[in-house]
Amino acid sequence: MLPIRDLCAASASRVRFVLFDIDDTITKDGYLLRESYEAIWALREAGLQAVPVTGRPAGWCDLIARQWPVAGVVGENGAFAMFQKNGSLERMYHPLAPEPRANAERLAALGGRAMSAFPGLRVAKDQPFRLFDLALDFAEEEPNLGLDTARRVREFCVNDGAVAKVSSIHVNAWYGAYDKLSMAERFLELEFGYDPARDEDSVVYFGDSPNDEPMFRRYSLSCGVGNVQSFAEFMEHPPKYVTSLSYGYGFAEGVGLILKMIEKR
Repeated sequence: MLPIRDLCAASASRVRFVLFDIDDTITKDGYLLRESYEAIWALREAGLQAVPVTGRPAGWCDLIARQWPVAGVVGENGAFAMFQKNGSLERMYHPLAPEPRANAERLAALGGRAMSAFPGLRVAKDQPFRLFDLALDFAEEEPNLGLDTARRVREFCVNDGAVAKVSSIHVNAWYGAYDKLSMAERFLELEFGYDPARDEDSVVYFGDSPNDEPMFRRYSLSCGVGNVQSFAEFMEHPPKYVTSLSYGYGFAEGVGLILKMIEKR
């Protein structure tokens, strides 16, 4: 991982889209930082498209798409995108996402088996607002079960036939061959004319944990906030760059640097 200050102005000048994770990327201790929110507003005012790409639930994404200064939001690790268009909230579902009602029963059964296998593991309190995935809380609230347990929970879910990823707070599990990357690029392509074969260098992605690896692997301008380094040993595909500051402070640092470079183009 290279320091974000090594990002060259020529690369930054091509950026049109700023994608970013939410938890522990623009937050700290569960709070959305003022610096992060101001950075998102600065992106909007500069004419860049800001898009959160998160594991958080549909209920949260409805609010984010309506009330944050963003172009849209990708939720539940790529099951859908929500965005405002012509004065109304639109939803775009991934074509490989399952039918929600039958899927909910299957996920509930998986959660029961996982919690029986790992004492202290619990369903995340935002689960009632989810449509497509299961969030198993290992670190959002006490007790913190640690990353080793999270990795074993992920393996348990995968062995049960699900897709599973570890974030900084949850193990997210779902059924369907989709991820953050495929939904984010589908949204950009259909709404903004993004060409995945031509426009990769127009995207910068900020993240902090292993569930961001598809994005880190894809984008030459992928950037981890400083706390991503605590997950370095768990990632096969770390970000290309890293900020000196952690959490939302690092996000604001990276956005500020990119905007300064863009102002000079």
